[in-house]
Amino acid sequence: MNKLLKYLALGDSYTIGEAVTATESFPYQLQAALKTKGITLAEPQIIAKTGWTTDELLVAIAEQKPSSNFDLATLLIGVNNQYRGYPLATYEKEFKQLLSLAINFASGDAGKVRVISIPDWGVSPFAAKEGRDAVQVAEEIDAYNGVNKLASMAMGVTYIDITPHSRLAANDHSLLASDGLHPSGNMYAEWVSQLLATF
Repeated sequence: MNKLLKYLALGDSYTIGEAVTATESFPYQLQAALKTKGITLAEPQIIAKTGWTTDELLVAIAEQKPSSNFDLATLLIGVNNQYRGYPLATYEKEFKQLLSLAINFASGDAGKVRVISIPDWGVSPFAAKEGRDAVQVAEEIDAYNGVNKLASMAMGVTYIDITPHSRLAANDHSLLASDGLHPSGNMYAEWVSQLLATF
């Protein structure tokens, strides 16, 4: 019998799968996909909530105190920092703290951690209704992703760039959930495909 591996997923609405079923969210799709490769994950432990920024995730982690023996950890955070107009320097500092924590939770092994880039919500109908400038949102998302990619590379963590795929939602609304903002199960499936390639 395969050992049951522990998986910790850290993030925000993109990690819990806002507006889709739990099984359509990427942590649960990843669990199912890895099983087909003979890698059996336990039920994901998820510390994530819609709307969370980096500082709010840090607070939640301090409150929940995850163990330090996870076999896999994923981190996807920052869209709400960008949405609220928080300084990039603040994001950089707090993201590095979160990434260090994620590595610690994964038994101190950076090879067990995956960082997922921030998707571009600026292409969504929600952004259009808010009157957001899609070009400006894209530029800001790219800046945030530049920060989290550099931090990931510096700490030896695998980086999954799903942002280009997220931008296909501009012309393919099947990639969006019913709320016209968050990813659909179809988009999450592509993220999982990219994650799977790293195992």
